[in-house]
Amino acid sequence: QVQLVESGGGLVQAGGSLRLSCAASGLSFSVSQMGWFRQALGKEREFVAAIIRDGNTAYAESVKGRFTISRDTAKNTVYLQMNSLKPEDTAVYYCAGRWSLGIVAATTTAAYNYWGQGTQGTVSS
Repeated sequence: QVQLVESGGGLVQAGGSLRLSCAASGLSFSVSQMGWFRQALGKEREFVAAIIRDGNTAYAESVKGRFTISRDTAKNTVYLQMNSLKPEDTAVYYCAGRWSLGIVAATTTAAYNYWGQGTQGTVSS
């Protein structure tokens, strides 16, 4: 059974940083892709970043240069380091996973089979 558990959300001022963690069980990084999505109040869930099995990454244009996705295989944990945060980054952030041997990161919600419960990140102006 696959389980994803996020942590690390909180309240930060604009320009600050947050680091989100996603502990994965039942899903091996060697045969999977992991992603981060976010959903702001009243908006649809959107892609933020992904990391595929060979370690390559992909980012939404809105977060490129500010956010970094990474993973610790030994801990089976994926991270999202968020720097230079803006009020528009305020959202519930979700970790997602899918079994895949592909070399292209999936960026749609429909592509992912497993989801965490979400963690709130709030950026004040």
